[in-house]
Amino acid sequence: MGKITLDTALRAKLNGLNEKMEVCDENDETVGMFLPQSEYNKLMLASMEIPFTKEEIEKMRNSGGGCSLDEIWKRLGQS
Repeated sequence: MGKITLDTALRAKLNGLNEKMEVCDENDETVGMFLPQSEYNKLMLASMEIPFTKEEIEKMRNSGGGCSLDEIWKRLGQS
């Protein structure tokens, strides 16, 4: 990942960079989005949350089914 260091003047022009911001070129084409560190951290934490309840996980664990790794390899012709 690249890194840009902002000086005080540019940071002031960008409203302090304390909110989400669309970054556009001179043709008003979007080149990216800026997220403050706090917003980025929230997104990263949300993406790491398990989308199942403990009960759902236990139900899946006890439901049986599935197959062994050996069976998968055989099916893929890798026996």
